[in-house]
Amino acid sequence: MDKENKETREKWKHLKNELAFEQKLVWDQLSSDEKDHAVKFAEDYKEFLNEAKTEREAVRKITGLAQEHAFVSLEELTARGKKLRPGNKVYAVNREKNVALFVIGKEPIWNGINLVGSHVDTPRLDLKPTPLYENQGIALFKTHYYGGIKKYHWLSHPLALHGVVIKQNGEKLNIRIGENRDDPVFVITDLLPHLAKDQLQKKLGEAISGEDLNILAGTFPLDDKNAKERFKLAVLELLRRKYGINEEDLISAELELVPATPGYDVGLDRSLVGAYGQDDRVCAYTSLRAVLNCHNPLRTAVALFVDKEEIGSTGNTGMRSRFFENAVAEILYLSAGDYNEIYCRKALALGKALSADVVAAIDPNWEGVHDKHNAARMGCGVVITRYTGAGGKYSASEANAEFVAEVRRIFNENKVVWQTGELGKVDQGGGGTIAQFLARYGMDVLDCGPPLLSMHAPLEIAHKGDIYMSYKAYEAFLKS
Repeated sequence: MDKENKETREKWKHLKNELAFEQKLVWDQLSSDEKDHAVKFAEDYKEFLNEAKTEREAVRKITGLAQEHAFVSLEELTARGKKLRPGNKVYAVNREKNVALFVIGKEPIWNGINLVGSHVDTPRLDLKPTPLYENQGIALFKTHYYGGIKKYHWLSHPLALHGVVIKQNGEKLNIRIGENRDDPVFVITDLLPHLAKDQLQKKLGEAISGEDLNILAGTFPLDDKNAKERFKLAVLELLRRKYGINEEDLISAELELVPATPGYDVGLDRSLVGAYGQDDRVCAYTSLRAVLNCHNPLRTAVALFVDKEEIGSTGNTGMRSRFFENAVAEILYLSAGDYNEIYCRKALALGKALSADVVAAIDPNWEGVHDKHNAARMGCGVVITRYTGAGGKYSASEANAEFVAEVRRIFNENKVVWQTGELGKVDQGGGGTIAQFLARYGMDVLDCGPPLLSMHAPLEIAHKGDIYMSYKAYEAFLKS
């Protein structure tokens, strides 16, 4: 009887392995050397996150690494009229907020490209154009939040000020205050619980208004006791003394408040990375490393890094702009020695793309918002998401079954640990990526990225195994 039961169990086990799809743990699939590599990869990734907390900083870092790996500026190549050949590496930058990296393939570019596209903007607080005022003996900065945030996350949290100030004469000042040990930090004060009776009766989303997200800027007054607005003037005097700027210069500035905290290892086993901006810089970094490691591909390989995804991909640096299309047109011209609109359209329409963006991981503290049969799990690899959107798939770009099968094959052949996932239960909420804007060119697009916990919080959580598998996935796709 025991023998028969054992044979039955073995039969069903074999059948399950043959027929059923199960999520696999990345750590179970890696050799000892690969585990060491994944851990080292995460260390380099945390360093990138610490240095690239704004879109401009991310683009500078990406461009610098590209130059170190023999990528040449498209602007420089165009000026020289140099013809591109297979294996050449090119980058194009748009207003310090977009960058596209191309590795020219053996096939003509009008046969299509392989693209991995991510975004480098993240939820944050921006200073308003005229931010500085004083009240009750305190100088404060007014802010306008950017992207989808829970406003209470940003109270009583150390913040750093990053960005640029462009003076009237065109001089550019790069600002970065709050990251060094000796730097001051900034903070939004919270209401003490002793006096929060009325506040605590409000809905969570209404307890703090956007206009209440005001930053402490200083409390030392100007020495002149007869001056009006002594606390505001004292801050302006400090800005003039240290940076040579006045209040009008702040109007032509892009100054962002971001968490002053560095990237951390999380958990006793150090298996997780906790840091600000992992949506979507985890995909930016992993796709960057993938394209830097791409040499002589069959099809032209492209890593695209865009801005403004968190607010709808708008503006002249978002995915809805013509930047990428124009860059492809220039690449085509330098490859063929001529330009043909039809060939440019074919290069895009025959393209294949991974929209590299994160997805929500099922959280044991909040698992009720997920369909557990279709939720991504931490440590189970990179996630493919056929569609995003909200409700009835509104504002989604749904990948065709043929392309999903192709990506599955690429990942399986290259031993990429992957899983599927959705952004929560139907009607629970939703969100979008740049996939729908890539799809407008006619190219096949599939969302693909690692799962996160605490997405859009000042400290987001990613699994080191999932980070590494995202890199492996993008690398395999670009080389396919």
